[in-house]
Amino acid sequence: MQKLTFLLGLVLSFSIIAQPKTTSISVDVEGGEHLINRNIYGHFAEHLGRCIYGGFYVGEDNELIPHKAGVRTDVIEALKDLKVPVLRWPGGCFADTYHWMDGIGPKSERPQMVNVWWGGTIEDNSFGTHDFLNLCEELGAEPYLAGNVGSGLVKELSDWVQYVNHPGGSPMSDLRIANGRKEPWGVKYWGVGNEMWGCGGNMKPEFYANLYRQYATFMTDWTNSDGLFRIASGANEWDYKWTEVLMRDVPHNMLEGVALHNYAVINWGAKGPDVDFSEDQYWTTMKNALDMEELVTKHSAIMDKYDPEKKVALIVDEWGGWYETPENQTALYQQNTMRDAMIAGTTLNTFHNHADRVRMANLAQIINVLQAVILTDEEKMILTPTYHVMKMYNVHQDATMLPVEISDMLYFENGHEKLPAISASASKDNDGAIHISLVNIHPEKSHKLEMSIDAKGKTTGTILKSGNLQDHNSFENPDKIAPEAFKGFKKKGNNLNVELPPFSVVVLEIK
Repeated sequence: MQKLTFLLGLVLSFSIIAQPKTTSISVDVEGGEHLINRNIYGHFAEHLGRCIYGGFYVGEDNELIPHKAGVRTDVIEALKDLKVPVLRWPGGCFADTYHWMDGIGPKSERPQMVNVWWGGTIEDNSFGTHDFLNLCEELGAEPYLAGNVGSGLVKELSDWVQYVNHPGGSPMSDLRIANGRKEPWGVKYWGVGNEMWGCGGNMKPEFYANLYRQYATFMTDWTNSDGLFRIASGANEWDYKWTEVLMRDVPHNMLEGVALHNYAVINWGAKGPDVDFSEDQYWTTMKNALDMEELVTKHSAIMDKYDPEKKVALIVDEWGGWYETPENQTALYQQNTMRDAMIAGTTLNTFHNHADRVRMANLAQIINVLQAVILTDEEKMILTPTYHVMKMYNVHQDATMLPVEISDMLYFENGHEKLPAISASASKDNDGAIHISLVNIHPEKSHKLEMSIDAKGKTTGTILKSGNLQDHNSFENPDKIAPEAFKGFKKKGNNLNVELPPFSVVVLEIK
């Protein structure tokens, strides 16, 4: 009996020790220095699958789906609610095969093209420069045009800049006016090629750096008086040499931004299912998503060496989860589950916390492709968990980032490896309201947080959660996952005690 009592006591003591501690989070409400650039909430629309055709664009003659100049009105309204600040187009890999002059003028006279990167589909170029830039105006979003460097000429990109930006009296501006647009659009953001280390030409960084200098020279004058923001095709994930060469070899008066691409992929050879994934697959996906912290930190450190004043921005213009395309679906279509909400919440927190260097990011992609915020099926449309996270988080746009420190971390363990389960960021807006974003990626454990924050005001909260990680919104059940009021907190003096359910995203407001 004594031995049994001892063993029971030992088991009980171990169970008590094994319980997760309360995680401490400190928010410095007076220590903010950097604005969270609204463009961190950017999106990406490539001619791929059903992103453009059947996603945005249903045609000007469509009588079944309400549209404005061929663009779905339900999509327009949903993206306005999301406060999309910037939209990248036409690619991606597609950009370095796209010749913009094929997409202007009367639609009946535009040549067809083969989309060599995504399924060899035939495109009629009915969605072109005017359609995209007018869409951005409708959304109130800045356009980000990805220029063709891989298969295009310097003159082609220079002419595109003139076509969309010159007021009149030049050959390209007169052509724009003849095509029905008198006033220039004033496009600021320009990508000088895409993934030049891969589908953009399989180049070495030294070669691309020289090519970039050539193209950037003819995009603007030497003083950059027209305000172009030129973004160099940047590194793939861990390729730190690529960033080193660009920062070393390109004069910084010719370079406003350097890109970075990173996807949360289980395995490039076997990406795994979009819905019926295992816990091991979830763990691997989140590990790759959380790698964003290390990638941003190390690429930023290289940039700091050459640009200590942080004038050149780090632009993460492709990020998100990437899984296998289900059967009977078009290229890179995938469902969007609570796993994707975890990716979105943690990644945006990382961008917030590196707001000194990360000043734009573009989720891949906006409709029907990869980690989309909207899915469509003929006349039907649904909003995904990722949409809801980005809408909950958009209170951080152009707010001052507040430093956050986390101690006594809860971990999500997988064998001998573990991931930090809690992610957090905070900001203060121009009206003095404080917003705190919290994510618990653990698939099973809720967790208590003790937050130290010297702020007065009423505290309210919003949460995104569901019963299973694999849960998603469908066309049959479009509102299965939606934000709701969060009550799982108590304010005690300068402490805010919060209990985060498993795999949940919470945004608190103190106002």
